[in-house]
Amino acid sequence: MMTGYSTARANLGTKNFVFKDVYFHEKVDSFQMQFDPEGKMPKYKQIVQSIRTDIERGVLKKGTQLPSISELSVDYLLARDTVEKAYRELRNLGFITSVQGKGYYVQSGNDKKDKILLVFNKLSSYKKIIYYSFIKALGEHAVVDLEIHHYSVDRFREIIGKNLGKYNHYVIMPHFNMTEEEDYMATIRSIPSSQLVLLDRDIPELIQPTLSIHQNFDKDIFGALEDANDLLNKYKKLVLVFPGDGNYPMEIVRGFRNYCINYDKQLDVIESINDQIIRPGTTYIVVEENDLAELVKKCRQSAYVMGREIGVISFNETTLKELLGITVITTDFETMGRTAATLILNKQQIKVKNPFYMIRRGSL
Repeated sequence: MMTGYSTARANLGTKNFVFKDVYFHEKVDSFQMQFDPEGKMPKYKQIVQSIRTDIERGVLKKGTQLPSISELSVDYLLARDTVEKAYRELRNLGFITSVQGKGYYVQSGNDKKDKILLVFNKLSSYKKIIYYSFIKALGEHAVVDLEIHHYSVDRFREIIGKNLGKYNHYVIMPHFNMTEEEDYMATIRSIPSSQLVLLDRDIPELIQPTLSIHQNFDKDIFGALEDANDLLNKYKKLVLVFPGDGNYPMEIVRGFRNYCINYDKQLDVIESINDQIIRPGTTYIVVEENDLAELVKKCRQSAYVMGREIGVISFNETTLKELLGITVITTDFETMGRTAATLILNKQQIKVKNPFYMIRRGSL
């Protein structure tokens, strides 16, 4: 009997054995590593990140034998020193162990908490709803760090660059200035697809399957307005107050225009309500809360009554809008956060459309 092997399980004629209380299995049948030979991350770090992620996600089970240094070198055209350095770091971190004459084996299981980086485009009341719903649904199973990119591609690139390889999942709200789309797409693609989670907005251009909990802005807007035809019938014109800073999806404008054309409504798209004279028989749809406040003020200073001569619809539900009696079209932010957490915990990599609806109140 070999020294160090358990007397209860030491049977080298079978496919399993124990070494220092670690139960070993035969070599994993198929091993696919997340590896980009042209990537900016050092190659040994990519190996460490890929194997570590698969261990923590439960893809590589405790006791599974990893490919040998030679096999990994040949399969991925890597220098032996690169693979040795990666395995040495994984062993120092406690993720794998080596058995002389046998090879490398997974030592730790997926019993550690997931590390999740949550990257929002901005902080707002409804983003807080998503955040707290997400945290609550994860419970004790994960640790979450929050970063804000403020619609800045440079800030987003900096956040991902300094954190790549440090987290199991990167939950991203990909809302950026539309003129910089290619810049942020390059950063998005640097995140392994198995670790990327898109929140609020999907990116169909990504080839690899990615977990996504999103709105379908043009169809959602069209559908919400269509469901309110009975209220909108008394208004001849619809005006969308849509900021021109490029931070909001143009699909919103598309859905708005499609509705107006289909239901024979006069329409206008303006960037701000500040210099506008409000007109009776018109419904105003506002995206930003500053424009909503200015619109409500103009209504109160006029002879027109909201919900009768002037219609007001705001994007995204808040407690204040509920108290003011403002009609809103909104996605379900609590469901978005909860769904994202649940799918991450269940290791599901699918696309889910988040619920979207209109909440009717006196302003329409």
